[in-house]
Amino acid sequence: MLLSGCAAPASGGSSVPAAPTGRAEAPARVTSPPGASRTAAPVTYPADGGNRWRGAAAEVTAPHGTGRLLRYRVGMERDIQGLPVTQFAAEVSRTLNHPQGWTADGRLRLRRVGWDQPSDFTIYLATPGTRDVLCQDTPDGYTSCRTGDRVVLNVARWVNGVPGYGASLATYHAYMVNHEVGHRLGHGHELCPGRGQPAPVMQQQTLGLHGCTANAAPYLDGERYTGPSGAYDDPVPPRDHSRMG
Repeated sequence: MLLSGCAAPASGGSSVPAAPTGRAEAPARVTSPPGASRTAAPVTYPADGGNRWRGAAAEVTAPHGTGRLLRYRVGMERDIQGLPVTQFAAEVSRTLNHPQGWTADGRLRLRRVGWDQPSDFTIYLATPGTRDVLCQDTPDGYTSCRTGDRVVLNVARWVNGVPGYGASLATYHAYMVNHEVGHRLGHGHELCPGRGQPAPVMQQQTLGLHGCTANAAPYLDGERYTGPSGAYDDPVPPRDHSRMG
């Protein structure tokens, strides 16, 4: 089963990057739904980062409910400038806590813990080169991926989105998070169920919508929204160059 926008991860793996020195201050919990990105300064990054990380603090409030609890950490590569890790982590948590997110049916709870705390998986915002190191798949520098307990989001996609997506960058952010976390939860790729219909969140929307419309939500109208199992044989665009100020 493919776990990224392109290639399957290789077996085995290197150790998880070491925790960064220093800690981020805990941000206030944000309960509003995913909205427009609040990035003010231009976000810059090299093509290949140093695989060193800034870790986000834990959420202030624990999620409600009695569903199975999964704890996740959030880290951002230190070479990425112009985007505070607190802001990135807050957007990730807004997406995962959203009423149309993976916890909508009450059987699952997702909580962000601190970088130095035990966790079930880690969400990384990585440069294109470090994406290739962490994903351990066919290196493309373009897509995001999930391998093992690593959910790797490519900063080039976070900043630039993808051509022809037809929705806001904030919606694409939510799609990135939900798609790759969906793989960590055990979901495989899905196909567009019909022209003009919303794309399932597990469709590889980064590579093409195939007649569907952009959609970042796992649940629509209170129900899990899915499409037929499968993946398209879409080409992966060329890797992004650095974006430096």
